[in-house]
Amino acid sequence: MSQTKKTLTFGEKQIILIGTAHVSKESCEEVESEIKSGLPSVVAIELDEQRFAALDNPEGWKELDIIKVLKEKKGFLLLANLVLASFQRRMGINIGVRPGDEMRAGINAAKSLGIPSVMVDRPVQTTLRRAWAKTGGFGRIKLLSALMSSAFDTEDISTEEIEGLKKSSEMDGMMAELSEFLPSVKEVLIDERDFYLAAHIWNASEGKEKTLAVLGAGHLPGVEKHLLALAEGSEKPDTTGISSVPEKKPLSKIVSWGIPALIVALIVSGFVWGGASKGADLLGSWIFWNGLLAGLGALIALAHPLSLLVSVVGAPLTSLCPFVGIGLLSGLVQAVVRKPRVSDMETLQDDVSSVKGFYKNRILHVLLVFILSSVGSTIGTFVAGSSIVVGLTQFITGLFQ
Repeated sequence: MSQTKKTLTFGEKQIILIGTAHVSKESCEEVESEIKSGLPSVVAIELDEQRFAALDNPEGWKELDIIKVLKEKKGFLLLANLVLASFQRRMGINIGVRPGDEMRAGINAAKSLGIPSVMVDRPVQTTLRRAWAKTGGFGRIKLLSALMSSAFDTEDISTEEIEGLKKSSEMDGMMAELSEFLPSVKEVLIDERDFYLAAHIWNASEGKEKTLAVLGAGHLPGVEKHLLALAEGSEKPDTTGISSVPEKKPLSKIVSWGIPALIVALIVSGFVWGGASKGADLLGSWIFWNGLLAGLGALIALAHPLSLLVSVVGAPLTSLCPFVGIGLLSGLVQAVVRKPRVSDMETLQDDVSSVKGFYKNRILHVLLVFILSSVGSTIGTFVAGSSIVVGLTQFITGLFQ
């Protein structure tokens, strides 16, 4: 049997899994052939409703409202979406295949035969937000680095290499590498979605004689394992627990409020124990490092002077407020003073694959200002906090000597 096809039989019910490479011409042909020759009762597609709508309306992304994205705190998610889409798009250019063409082939083939299709994947926004929430500070830096590295990688990928992605040996190696590099991200992107896909395929197959599921080859082993577990009753097809963004843990909430409270307490202590001079020194250190490094981030992003000013002035204040980040303010100002044009929408997917594109495209430029000022402010918080602790400790030690 093909490594990209698994046929599972549960009494009178049959579920066929077709593993694909997402930019493979061969996968498109295989999916279409399987549907037309096998005539399944229902076709399950590894898409969510939002990505299905994007396939159905490929120009829909041109309606993007960058200001709304920032206000809804989805700047990092948008960047991740754009980079991943750009990478897959670049992979398929050389072979004349667009990302999702194999899913589109399955939907169209089923539609032409009057066979219903059902979308069985978790919404991509939920997946990305869960991955971000489950990744710590250092892990987030690694994740952003990996995304940007893939965005700017210009190495050509051959047809053979793309088809090789459907082989279990190739996929096993990639999954092992991802598990080692970012285990929490692998858990969300692969493990959770394996179960989510299996549960929704299982539900879609209820009362159906034959179900054909089209999914990425990397999910094939995991989905098969969960379907067998669902069939024997050791698992239940309930995805409630992995269908939403996990709430912040109590410790995380304490830290998000505790650090600003501690900083304020230390500065106040400086005024109480050391008088106006020492207090002013500690307050000045906080303002200096936060403003300097947030401003440096904005400067590296070549932000508009007004956005740069907002970064410098606003960072010392927003660093003490868990609700508003300086990246949100500087990004919004950048979007207002250099409003994105229609041409930026039209070239967005091409511009995201180059450093120059991030500075030229006004949408990407807003994201760049948002990210770099945020990173600068975060570093500034730790540098300023350390400076305050050291300064106050030295002062108190000196009092008792």
